[in-house]
Amino acid sequence: MTIDHELDGLIKFLGRDEWRDCFSEIFGAHLGPALDAFDIEFEDIADMLGEEWSGTLWGCAFEDFLTQDFDVEGGNIVDEYLKRWGWKESAQSKAYMKALRNSLMSLYEVSEIVPGKSVLARDLIRGGEPILVYEHSATKSLKQWDKIAARIVPVMNQHVFAGALLPFTQQATDDLFNGLRLVFGKKKSKKLPIVDDDELHEAARIFTYSWLFDTLENIMEMPSIQNSDGHDFMFHDVRFPLAVGVTQKNIAAGINTIAGMTQEGTKFWNWLEEKPKGKNMPKAASLDTAFEDGYRVLGSIEIKGRYIHLMTNSAERSAIGTDLVKEALGDLVRIPLTEIRTVNQVMADETEDDAIDVDAAMPADIAQQVVHELLDRQYRETLDQPVPMLGNKSPRQAAKTAAGRKKLVEWLKYLENQTAIRPQRTDPMATYSFEWIWRELNILDLRT
Repeated sequence: MTIDHELDGLIKFLGRDEWRDCFSEIFGAHLGPALDAFDIEFEDIADMLGEEWSGTLWGCAFEDFLTQDFDVEGGNIVDEYLKRWGWKESAQSKAYMKALRNSLMSLYEVSEIVPGKSVLARDLIRGGEPILVYEHSATKSLKQWDKIAARIVPVMNQHVFAGALLPFTQQATDDLFNGLRLVFGKKKSKKLPIVDDDELHEAARIFTYSWLFDTLENIMEMPSIQNSDGHDFMFHDVRFPLAVGVTQKNIAAGINTIAGMTQEGTKFWNWLEEKPKGKNMPKAASLDTAFEDGYRVLGSIEIKGRYIHLMTNSAERSAIGTDLVKEALGDLVRIPLTEIRTVNQVMADETEDDAIDVDAAMPADIAQQVVHELLDRQYRETLDQPVPMLGNKSPRQAAKTAAGRKKLVEWLKYLENQTAIRPQRTDPMATYSFEWIWRELNILDLRT
């Protein structure tokens, strides 16, 4: 759960009967519409989206709950907790709780990201100047012009993100704005209404279920993929650190004692089933690798530096393989760490722009120069061609009107954001600068 450790005492205080009932009311307002629409329980969220997102959604409701006044003794849980137990908390913890008590959820567009340090966040609902937010973990995954729903709170003379942060797609953004129009706007108006702080305070739940509706719809649309054992297809990379003094030679000898391990190289093994399934293979569509003799590949093991990587395509196989490695290697390895990725995540990481093909052996500086020159030529031609996002006008035509310039800003931010989403920050695509296009179209002042 993405809740700061400074809130441990406050979360424990939530266990009191009067606060538990009040929280249930807020929790239902945040998640109830989506859970009812998809006919699922909150407990299903962890299975569908993962424990991290389940915790983040709980955190969205919890942070909103901290801002609410109820018809119970004390009125507000933060006020009551600090009154009774504030003496146990540090000055920073108390400042954080008080800031959360008065916080507002809003939608922000991020820019000027300094990984591990800070980010500029522009409020897309209330407007105003971008806020410099000091943030460690989120800045490592955020990309230029990403949209996020978050609470920005002042603590000790600087702004930080609260614990619950949701990344918004364009569809989720549209759903959110439609919800705000429906609740606070004029009938049939397409303009985003001016939302004051009191209204934004009441709208916190709309952020949560706009994100959840969009996410669940995307999940539901994906076909179920299974391996030939009938297990949900999910890539598991279990990394075992080698114990001190253990060599790769020691490890290789141990791996060769595991039933089903077939060595394909000095540091690589295929993990095969002991008996081919043959006619017992499931009739439903499945995804797996098998050799010509019918033996299926259940996974693989590779030695990389001071780690052993066990790679499988389901949680069930991962558990079995982990036990086999532990039994065979014992004290030669330490407690493993596991990375889990969905098919979608792997596809997103491996998708490349087919229009630009650079020899992998090319020196990095030359590759960057080649890619950047190709992009320069491609986008310079595009400036005089119709673009669907611009109403089939060319960028130069769109730049002549206020409405066109507004669309141009969204188009350019979209291009920058999609180009920045690369597996490596040093990727030639990720390092490309679009600033010259903003200057060429005379809209650099709108790039905020």
